[in-house]
Amino acid sequence: MLAAVKLIFSCNGDVLITVWTSLYTAAIAIILAALFGIPAGLWLGINRFRGRRILITLLNTLMALPTVVVGLLLFGLLSRQGPLGHWGLLFTPVAMIIGQMVLATPIVANYVHAAVVGADDRIVPTLRTLGASSMQAAWQLLREVRFGVMAAVIAGFGRVIAEVGVAMMLGGNIRNSTRTMTTAIALETSKGEFAFGLALGLILMAVALLVNLGLNFLQQR
Repeated sequence: MLAAVKLIFSCNGDVLITVWTSLYTAAIAIILAALFGIPAGLWLGINRFRGRRILITLLNTLMALPTVVVGLLLFGLLSRQGPLGHWGLLFTPVAMIIGQMVLATPIVANYVHAAVVGADDRIVPTLRTLGASSMQAAWQLLREVRFGVMAAVIAGFGRVIAEVGVAMMLGGNIRNSTRTMTTAIALETSKGEFAFGLALGLILMAVALLVNLGLNFLQQR
């Protein structure tokens, strides 16, 4: 434990680069997931149509999709023999971001959908009666359930910052390039570098704590 704490406070270069890689890839992935997932969850929560239950069931299934399955499918798409191989994205941070976005989007969409369904169902009809457009009514509803939306984003971020399969398969765990905290913990622990792995584990727990404290602070305001 003492050696792990020393690694953290000595600003070890490998630790800093690994933490930075994890944070920026997860941050970009969750921003992209929010851009897709929030409108999808809002649309699914507001509208009633044939096949809606099928879409909700599919969304629930995608939430539980194993990371290695996502990694395998995207690996096939991005590898040199795959249809997107000419882009040269495999074993780059971009590939990791794509994989993490695929993992997080169903989570964000499902949480937003649940928040919208749990809101007062008179909000949208009342706003429409008062002359609001569909977009204005949807925006006001989104503001009404903003804490649920925040929780959706936090849940998605928690999924991607802590996952291993996609980062390992699409990033390759390349030092100073695609090595994240979770993949580094797995690698260094298998090599017997327990202090290094523990240092990253402590930082990962600290990140999760800070994110949740931030959410609680916003909810109390």
